[in-house]
Amino acid sequence: MEISRRGFLSVSSALALSAHQCRASADDPTLRWADVRDWGVEGRAFRDTEAFYDRLPLRAKGVVREAVWNLSRHSAGMMVRFRTDATDIHTDYAVTSSNLAMPHMPATGVSGLDLYAQDDDGRWKWVAVVAPKTQAVRQPIVTGLRQGLRSYAVYLPLYNGTEFLKLGVPASAMFEPVRPREDKPIVFYGTSITHGACASRPGMPHPSILGRRLNRPVINLGFSGNGRMEAAVGQFLTEIDAAAFVIDCLPNMNAEEVTANTLPLVRQIRMVHGSVPIILVEDRSYSGSWLLDSQRLRNESSRNALRAQYQQLLDAGVEKLSYIDGESLLGTDRDDTTDGSHPSDLGFQRHADAMEPVLRNALGAA
Repeated sequence: MEISRRGFLSVSSALALSAHQCRASADDPTLRWADVRDWGVEGRAFRDTEAFYDRLPLRAKGVVREAVWNLSRHSAGMMVRFRTDATDIHTDYAVTSSNLAMPHMPATGVSGLDLYAQDDDGRWKWVAVVAPKTQAVRQPIVTGLRQGLRSYAVYLPLYNGTEFLKLGVPASAMFEPVRPREDKPIVFYGTSITHGACASRPGMPHPSILGRRLNRPVINLGFSGNGRMEAAVGQFLTEIDAAAFVIDCLPNMNAEEVTANTLPLVRQIRMVHGSVPIILVEDRSYSGSWLLDSQRLRNESSRNALRAQYQQLLDAGVEKLSYIDGESLLGTDRDDTTDGSHPSDLGFQRHADAMEPVLRNALGAA
């Protein structure tokens, strides 16, 4: 196995993995398989997890609320990288729940795998997605690829847990695992929107889009319906050696909760990370808020509360603090959600467009 200067596996690990890969499957000896746990996935902030693909450590069980714990067992935001010259790439994986889709989100996003490749200019471009019909999946991700050695990335299911994941290539092909980058990650803490609802594919939520655009690892700590700026979650945020923290919890919080929880969470992070950028994000505008006063008032009340807390932090001298206006996150055409609340792929692109300059500025000043 080739080991390059880009920080791939050590020689000893590579040899061990090579031996593992050489075991062809009994039902198809033309393929050889690699378990991605042998070299690791990005998006795992903790190693002491109950299951490999959990997002919070086992220590969080009984500390965070049960709903947060259960959602933390989804593999949202995780991604594995490799290089191969194979013309066909296969997968053998299983998810932990038989609920493969949701009424407003397809199985491709909830439980699928999403394959990207790097072009000759270094840009990541989408290639193929797995649309699972059963919990256990063994099938090609893509066949008939143009010949050539290139880098690939596979994003894991957003709203399901991953039981195991193996990648397969023809026995004659080269396969080079790429270990997770050691760069400090951008950490996103938020709601169902951060979690990935309602992206059509695992690579389409804004944290993953921004990870590709900014060429940085990301940690997705979105907890659907349960992003509330809680101290119990904050204590685990502080354990992460982050490049920046993006706090995007307003869709799950009313104005009173925003007033009660914002300052304590920012101070909790600041006590451990004195100079790491923190970005506070308003809630996106409900698509119907231009006609529905209840939605408009809901947006306004939580935003007014967050702005007041932000100003109070600035007045107290808290530095490296940024703010993103909620009205900028979606378009004025109101065509970028699935249900008036959760972004479609277009909505996630617009989220990324709004957040990218703020993150670039914050990271550049860090």
